[in-house]
Amino acid sequence: MELSGLPCALLLLLLASCSRRGAAGPGEVEVLMPEVLEVQVGETAHLRCDFFLPEGNYSYIKWFYLTKDQRNPIFYVYKGKGQANLGEFQDRLSLVSETQLDLARVTPRDEGDFVCQVGATDARTQENRTQLRVYKAPEEPTIQITTTGISVTNKNLEEIANCVGKNGYPAPNVTWYKNRTSLKQEKDKVNILSTRIKESNGLYTVSSHLWAQLEKGDENARFYCELSYRLPGGEHMLESKDVTIPIFYPSEKVWLEVSPVAPLKEGDTVVLQCQADGNPPPEFTYWKKVGEGGRRAREGGRGGGAAGLPWLLWHRGSVLTPPPSTKDAAGQWQELKDTRGGPLTLKTVSREDSGHYQCRGLDLDALTELIGDEQQLLVNYVSNVRVHPKVAVGHEGGSLTVNCTAESNLPLDFQWQREKGSKILATGPILHLSDLSRDTAGGYRCVASVPGVAGLARSKPFNVSVHRSPRVTAKPGRVPVHENELVNLTCEASGHPQPKLSWSTNGTVLHQTINHHVLSTLSVLVTPELLETGVVCQATNKLGSNATTILLELVSFTTLTPGITAVPNSTPRADPTGRTNPNGTSTGDAVHKEHKRQESKGVVIVAIIVCILVLAVLGAVLYFLHKKGKLPCGRSGKQDITLPAVRKDEIVVEVKSDKLPEEMGLLQGTNGNKRAAGDQGEKYIDVKH
Repeated sequence: MELSGLPCALLLLLLASCSRRGAAGPGEVEVLMPEVLEVQVGETAHLRCDFFLPEGNYSYIKWFYLTKDQRNPIFYVYKGKGQANLGEFQDRLSLVSETQLDLARVTPRDEGDFVCQVGATDARTQENRTQLRVYKAPEEPTIQITTTGISVTNKNLEEIANCVGKNGYPAPNVTWYKNRTSLKQEKDKVNILSTRIKESNGLYTVSSHLWAQLEKGDENARFYCELSYRLPGGEHMLESKDVTIPIFYPSEKVWLEVSPVAPLKEGDTVVLQCQADGNPPPEFTYWKKVGEGGRRAREGGRGGGAAGLPWLLWHRGSVLTPPPSTKDAAGQWQELKDTRGGPLTLKTVSREDSGHYQCRGLDLDALTELIGDEQQLLVNYVSNVRVHPKVAVGHEGGSLTVNCTAESNLPLDFQWQREKGSKILATGPILHLSDLSRDTAGGYRCVASVPGVAGLARSKPFNVSVHRSPRVTAKPGRVPVHENELVNLTCEASGHPQPKLSWSTNGTVLHQTINHHVLSTLSVLVTPELLETGVVCQATNKLGSNATTILLELVSFTTLTPGITAVPNSTPRADPTGRTNPNGTSTGDAVHKEHKRQESKGVVIVAIIVCILVLAVLGAVLYFLHKKGKLPCGRSGKQDITLPAVRKDEIVVEVKSDKLPEEMGLLQGTNGNKRAAGDQGEKYIDVKH
């Protein structure tokens, strides 16, 4: 027993070095317990009660909870078994071992002293106690600005913000910071007032109010609060979001900002914005020097000086010192239209908007007017682009020179382009065209631009005319016609000056003119004389003339058997001038005749198809009658089938077995003479309608 008790004695001595010992003399019971036990709300507190008996065994263990110097029994252990006393701890206490009692779901109300009393069998007793400390981290603090703004001219302290931290235990401490520097109580500058409220659940809500006097330099200062609290194991803290406090201070300077900052050009939209170094900014007005382009100035506007302030005197009901005169050596200032405190927008500016502008501000609190520095507005321009000569005319094969000029406040670059293209033909103010031709004529443009200002360019279109003798075109040179029919002949001519077209014969003429091109159509009746001589189309202008001849060919048709294409037999006529001219155009009746030939082919094809269908039906009927025995044809003999006489309203289709020429003929009538069936292997079938 002594050997086994030695380790226990050493363990008790070790615990005694860091625990509270119960006062005991030699041979008495010794109880060891920690002085402090730290637990967070909602956790389980492990209450230890270690004891040492020099002789004998313990008889019982009693646990007490001290409140206001009263001992409230909460648990009783006898012979290794425990029993909870009635009370608020009854359902949360549990005996883990003879020396450990657990308290579950700790609340702030559980904080206090717990006493463990050990009784020996010989009636000796000893006790000790542990202080239970409970902690709860607060929620993240919230900060709220309690003012709409603080004026630096106010010398009294004003409440600027409030910080609140909820549900902490014990109550956390609040510290205020400005730009990461803690704020302390300071007379006439900083005052901090904090309160705390204990909620029904035992947790604390703290609220801290910050009163301070701020300066203009605190405009962008960041204010926040910090909650410091303790948990088992050490100190902790939580910071709120930072805020800025609106600070009001008078303006000392006003100025004018212009947007865009890039070089301006005519047609841009420009925004003038007054700025000031005060908060809130003063009421702004915009001014421009008279005589530097008054397009934007308000008619009947105030001329400045004291005469420009009567509305202010009425509005404030006070007497003001007139501002400096708005008239200087450069001229008179004139107020622009009222912008109601907003920016001044100049749309589609021109050179007239160039000049000196100024911003003025009126501080209604200090009753002072501030005048800003002059701001020059320069609107760059390019205008009056001109070309010389205005009418650029040259002769075919010759050369031509065109000059371009323009007005601008900056140096210009010149480029030459075709009107319907982007290719640069030349640069510089002079365009030289050589070896003029028909392709040279047309539209051109001169583009004047300022290299340093993006998009600042103007152009001037012009035309180049190339004088040339007429050219006559007509296709084809031979026109198939029928005698005594009305035919349309077309001839086209081009040249500069515009040529005049004439025909060698009389008829109905229709002229159409498009950009020095003349299109002439002649409607004429085909006569033997025209078949012999043809029709001459002649174009003439002051530089010369040109002509072409359209030949007429007489067309006749040959009758062919069905299914064969027939082409007209033409009788070419010689050119009376002895020339062969491929140029000439036939439209109208020639096309109409071709259309009629196409219709004739269609009639022949339809006739052949009808005949084949009739033959097929007839063959089917004969075959049917033969199968029924209605026809006496068979092996015994042959019978002739006598067809009725051919009438004039019947159609005869002729089919030849030999090769026919590749021409189309006309179908013959059915009232002609009948050919023998064996002649040239031909067959005739008389088909009634």
